[in-house]
Amino acid sequence: MNATSQSPGAAAGDEWDPFGKPLFDDPSARALSRVGVVDVGSNSVRMVVFDGAARSPAYFYNEKVMAGLGQGLAETGRLNPRGRERAFAALKRFSALAQGMGIGPLTCVATAAVREAEDGPEFQRLVERETGLKLHVIDGPEEARLSAQGVLLGWPEAAGLICDIGGNSMELAEIRDGRVWRRVTSPLGPFRLQQVKGGRKELLAHIKSVVAELARAVGTEHERIYLVGGSWRAIGRLDMERAGYPLMVLHEYRMEPEGLFKTLEWIEKSDLAELRARTGISAARIELVPLASLVLRELVETFAPKEIDVSSYGIREGLLYEQMPERLRRRDPLIEACRHSERAMARIPGFGKKLHAFIQPIFGETPPELYRLIRAACLLHDTTWRTHPDYRAEACFDNVTRANLAALSHPERVFLGLALLHRYKNSRAGSRFEPLFTLLTAEQIQRAEVLGKAMRFGAMFTIGDPQDAGQLELKAKKGVLELKLTKKGAGLFGEVAESRFASLASALKVAPKVILPE
Repeated sequence: MNATSQSPGAAAGDEWDPFGKPLFDDPSARALSRVGVVDVGSNSVRMVVFDGAARSPAYFYNEKVMAGLGQGLAETGRLNPRGRERAFAALKRFSALAQGMGIGPLTCVATAAVREAEDGPEFQRLVERETGLKLHVIDGPEEARLSAQGVLLGWPEAAGLICDIGGNSMELAEIRDGRVWRRVTSPLGPFRLQQVKGGRKELLAHIKSVVAELARAVGTEHERIYLVGGSWRAIGRLDMERAGYPLMVLHEYRMEPEGLFKTLEWIEKSDLAELRARTGISAARIELVPLASLVLRELVETFAPKEIDVSSYGIREGLLYEQMPERLRRRDPLIEACRHSERAMARIPGFGKKLHAFIQPIFGETPPELYRLIRAACLLHDTTWRTHPDYRAEACFDNVTRANLAALSHPERVFLGLALLHRYKNSRAGSRFEPLFTLLTAEQIQRAEVLGKAMRFGAMFTIGDPQDAGQLELKAKKGVLELKLTKKGAGLFGEVAESRFASLASALKVAPKVILPE
């Protein structure tokens, strides 16, 4: 993120702070606060209603039907009859739900199945006549562009190759510098691959040939592959299962080629029913995993990325991104989501910014990636205050590590969660979250503890502005954490405040020093 304590990311004339004025203060952002989109794919039909801060998607409503609209299309040239019935019923329901929610017209896109089937136009007319929903049929390159925009919504600085797999097609798009570049579509969806004649040898040869063409179209100089689509997410979930990964959040789950190849081999040798029982993946989804695995193996072997990342964002989020002005797209999704949470759930909205200013001197000049995490923690520090006191620390940790937050890696999730745990609790010993701490280094754990204890002290020191009560200064060379009290602060620095200040100094491995006003 473009934000440091020196404010290099602030716009010209913007005196708010490095992240700019909150989006929910902007009328154009509030206009985007509830947006409904429908994605009619070859395998699933899904409706999502986004709500909340415009830059960071919050899912007000989310429903999916595994209709299988494109199953058998390659063989018959027509939409699957049962799939048509299920998709139409879902769309009829979605239209009624949108009316009940009082939202504007749903933005509906249809992809490979509807665009390729000979009865696709007839299905479009039926849907519009009976439900009022207009299906916008998009071509492969446009599907790739929207999927790539969805990834950019969640990863503003993403750079690499987007691979979006559906039932009847797979799209690739190159992203860098916040833009979508080369795009290409292919017939590598599992439903299509089911129709390839011959045995395994012919199937592998077909996949290899198509991937080679894709490589010529988009190049192979991509260090990262971003996986979009249910079949990829299922493989990511299976990789977690095989590796014993402690955090069950698929978005931004990262794999390296060597480990992924082990998982693909494990999938091939395993019983699908057993894998489904262990992971909860749906029957319709896991049926397609073996074919998707063959495609993924060839992609990784051909493009040789250093890292493969799972994205929960795709076309639907890309449609939301499409409606954002460019100035909103440049904002940090994490900070906007945290601001929105503070505004909606904190006792004193706006205090997080004051708390951040008070404790920042402890950390000094910090890199942008740490600065934004400190800011996010301060914004979230009081959002679980309604929880029973005995469970606030756990609630904080759970909320952050499992929340649908964008622009946040798994180690960053755990860092934020641990900091917020220490906001309410001095010790983490014996915590049921200990397996997740393994995602952090010893230095990161110590830094999260310091951040949490700094918030723990600052949040109770005063209910106004902590800087009106005193100033913190870390004198590391002298081994001292200094608190210089104002006259107002001297009256607020009671027994509990003194104890929490001492705990903070202990976490920093320095001595506490209090300077009284003259």
